[in-house]
Formats: sequence, structure tokens, C-alpha cells
Amino acid sequence: MKPCIIIPVYNHEAAIPLVLAQLKSFGMPTLLVNDGSSASCSRILADCAEREPDWLTLINRPENGGKGAAVLDGFKAAQAMGFSHAIQIDADGQHDVNDIPAFVEAGKRHPDALILGRPVFDQTAPKSRVYGRTIANLWVWINTLSLAIEDSMCGFRVYPLAAVAELTRTTQIAERMDFDIDILVRLYWQGVDVINIPTRVQYPYDGVSHFKLWQDNLRISKTHAKLFFGMLPRIPQLLGRRYR
Repeated sequence: MKPCIIIPVYNHEAAIPLVLAQLKSFGMPTLLVNDGSSASCSRILADCAEREPDWLTLINRPENGGKGAAVLDGFKAAQAMGFSHAIQIDADGQHDVNDIPAFVEAGKRHPDALILGRPVFDQTAPKSRVYGRTIANLWVWINTLSLAIEDSMCGFRVYPLAAVAELTRTTQIAERMDFDIDILVRLYWQGVDVINIPTRVQYPYDGVSHFKLWQDNLRISKTHAKLFFGMLPRIPQLLGRRYR
């Protein structure tokens, strides 16, 4: 297993230096994907990469394309650099990076599996987000005919890059806030197993969220609907997998 970390960044200039300071002790190659951030955020990302060239690589996207677009660019770069697995975390500091060794160890034991964070929330978590993800999880359970995925929206994950490359060769993955759900369900359909790991989540260092309540919920709802109709012809395959 040869892992790297991928962090999509869009205007989290206050939080990202704190996140990187925590990551430095792990000595793990990290790809910062600047998703068309502001000039001030872009300068901070460039400064960070310049100060830590031994483990930081900066990828600049010319314009904002969404979290999924940034992560997908990170996947391509990671594979080109020879990495076998990518650890995805968010730039706002909500994920407990001290759990990275546990995620890596799970990836070593199950190199072909998708390792997912199951969030343990504290009091900072907005109730609307907690309840909303319950609905999202219900739809994911329907669209996979399985309870294997314990949380569908946590952005702390380990992806096996060979499986991701196989998927993206033939499938267009959602590129905005519906990315985490879309790629997860499609990898499951592809036959990728899932390992769930509890991890503490807080909201966030800088108080900046790019989740647009109505627009992104509508986008996620459309993705669930699309996945539902994609699930229907796969029912025999999914039920067979469930009862094997």
C-alpha cells in the first residue's frame, strides 16, 4: 500500500494552515487541490507548498468546479505519481487527522476495500446537517440494497485508486456536493467492499461552509433519484451479493 492524502480546498485560507500543521507529523505525501480559490487563499496555499516541498504538492484548478471535480483531479494526479490509495479529508478542519493511522491500517488489511469514516458528532454539528444525512443514508441503503455503508456523506475516506480508475473510465461522477454519495454507491455497485471506522467530527475551524442548503440538497436529491433508477436493473446482482 502506497497512500497519499488529497485535500480539496476552496477558500479555507484560515483553516488549511492548521490542518497542514497537524498533518506534518505523519510525513505522508499530501496533494492540495486548489479549486479556483480566491487570490488570498491561493497565495496561502502556494506559500504552504513552497515551505514544505518534501511532502506537499499543490494542484491549481483554473476555476471552481466543485468538491468532486477537485477530488477527481487529485485522484488522477495521485495515480500518475504512483500512489495506490488516496485518503480524502476536508480542508476546514472538521476531521480528526489523528485517526489517519487507523484508516491506513484498515487499508493495509483490506487493500481492495473502500474505508469510510462513520462520524461521531459533537455539539458543534448543526442539527439540520445531522438530520439531513440520515435521509441521505436511507437513500443510499435503498440504492445499494444493503446496510454496509454506515454513513454516506463523511468526507474522511480511503479510496483504492485502481477501483476508482476502473469506475471513472466508463462513468461520469458527480462533481459537486453530491460527489461523496455518487462515487460511493457506484463503487459499491462495482463490487468494492466497505469498511466503516468511527471518527470524531467537529464543525469547522473557520466557520466557513460551502454547502448551499437549497441548491445542494436539490442536487443531492437528483443524484439519489438517478442512482435509484440505476439500481433497479442491478437488483439481482445486489441481492446475490447480499446473500453470498
